[in-house]
Amino acid sequence: MSGTMVESGSSGVIALTADHLEQAHGLSQALVWPYRVEDWKFARDLGRGFAVEAEGKLVGTALWWPYGETFGTIGMIIVSSNAQRQGIGGRLMAALLADAAGRRLTLISTKEGAPLYTRLGFKPFGFITQHQSVLAKAPAIDAAVPVRAAQADDRSAIEALDERAAGMDRRRLLAALMGIADTVVVEREGEVVGYGCVRRWGRGVVIGPVIARDQTDARAIVATLAAAHEGGFVRIDVTEACGLASWLVEIGLPQVDRAVVMALGEPPQGMPGATLFALSNQSLG
Repeated sequence: MSGTMVESGSSGVIALTADHLEQAHGLSQALVWPYRVEDWKFARDLGRGFAVEAEGKLVGTALWWPYGETFGTIGMIIVSSNAQRQGIGGRLMAALLADAAGRRLTLISTKEGAPLYTRLGFKPFGFITQHQSVLAKAPAIDAAVPVRAAQADDRSAIEALDERAAGMDRRRLLAALMGIADTVVVEREGEVVGYGCVRRWGRGVVIGPVIARDQTDARAIVATLAAAHEGGFVRIDVTEACGLASWLVEIGLPQVDRAVVMALGEPPQGMPGATLFALSNQSLG
């Protein structure tokens, strides 16, 4: 296939706008990535995006999301198959890194993107596993774990717990998620010690973030969130270190992928007492 040439005299990088979203959705569909147009809009509205056009058509995207003043995550890096080998990915990343200068950044790398990210100084520090399927049967919920629906006055406790586990200030992400997600918490002796969200995304729903003090609570949160989606398509992305993968397979969510997590600078570090089990989704962390 002949390539679509991008003008070489310029970086060709522009802001990703709302007018690009339909075409961006087309780029992700070509890669069999499950984003809906609504998922693109959610991501762009929450973060900062860059694009490359050729002959009036979108051929590349890159987005990042600031968390507080110190951190950020990167994702949705796409270059059209007919515009490969022109340095577009490198130019998009250069613009993104200049925009995010001074922050410590993380991303989940595809195999194709790893060489570029390594050249830019990103280093691996862990893995995530992706689990998904039509959920044939809702998992059993551990009645000993006090899970309940989140209420408006849980917001500050959820934010504090999230920052403790994620090591980043993700209040803007949480505010956006809670506007569209069903959220539950684990409360013990008047203290919120875990939470989880499920929302419409991709081919069905995605469960995440999930933060809890231990695997028992995390399983109860996931089971509670999944219960309403029996017979539907459910996805969850978990850190390999959290140890939930084998249980997810047992409840009917097989592992379909394993990807490396990379960081530019020191990755964020959570504090004891709370663990990040599931991501909100791979790009947003």
